Amino acid sequence: MTSAQQPVPARPTSRDVARAAGVSQATVSLVLGEKWPGRVSEATAQRVRDTAAEIGYRPNLAARSLRLGRTRTALLVVPALTNEFFARVYAGAADLAAEHDFGVVLYPSPDGTGPARDPFASARAALDGVIASSMAADALGALHGADMPLVMLDSDPSDAGPAAHVNLDIADGMRQVTDHLLGLGHRRFLHLASAVDTWTFAVRAGALHDALGAGGDATVRTVRAPLNVRAGREAAEQALSAIGDRPTAIICDDDILAAGACKAARRLGLRVPDELSVTGFDDLALATALEPELTTVRLPAEQVGERGMEALLAVLDGRPVQRGGLPVRLVVRGSTAPPPAART
Repeated sequence: MTSAQQPVPARPTSRDVARAAGVSQATVSLVLGEKWPGRVSEATAQRVRDTAAEIGYRPNLAARSLRLGRTRTALLVVPALTNEFFARVYAGAADLAAEHDFGVVLYPSPDGTGPARDPFASARAALDGVIASSMAADALGALHGADMPLVMLDSDPSDAGPAAHVNLDIADGMRQVTDHLLGLGHRRFLHLASAVDTWTFAVRAGALHDALGAGGDATVRTVRAPLNVRAGREAAEQALSAIGDRPTAIICDDDILAAGACKAARRLGLRVPDELSVTGFDDLALATALEPELTTVRLPAEQVGERGMEALLAVLDGRPVQRGGLPVRLVVRGSTAPPPAART
């Protein structure tokens, strides 16, 4: 028999694992299905895992899906694929999902802000659950109507429809920004706000106004712009050119708008941060590509995706979902300094 005619080695089965480990097939199923706690000892579970690895056994996921009525696939819906934040959310969700033999399918809402087309008509039977991140208020109809668990990320926790929520402490992030700028001596602010109607941007605006209101003599003017650099530049340029006391600091709802604000300052001959401080939100790669580098709030995007996948797995298994918002952190860089009057 030639080498080309050699029979293909049989794929190891759970029976092979049971025989080699000296346990029953039922025990192998419990251990590899992560349902052994309280039913199998830790030592036996480890022996089964080690034996499976030694003989090269991998569960037949298709057969398992048929038995459990699951496809081990989650859908992650995001407003846009062009934003680095959502790419990082996906990476965090997909990494954790892979550890549990789950796959994650990424689905963008059209135009980033409008209602998502219903992805469930053809794919309903192929999904175990949905994770939706930072969706606009009018984009959730199809998600709420789906007959499967829905986990919301960075969204209104008062909404009772989803099975679970995972949120960042967005309000604290904006408080950190305002405390930093007030501490530098700024009292005249421009809030360059996102024109997208989502919970996360509403929280940023509310926290900003609350913090500045507590600051006593601080004033703030709000202008809105779509989430792109050109729109941010145009809105900031118009606001900075208006008659009256010019703001000494621009607080932006995200780093993309902050990049537009920095361009507006440059076009108007204003030096950042000597004559105008600028802050962002998200800490995208863009933040350190700007010159000076951007003071911004770092959001743990990968951890958001990971916690979202953890929540979906918990819901599917009937376990409690971890509570509490994820902390965020202000990163101070070169785009903020005391206002000119404070330095004279």
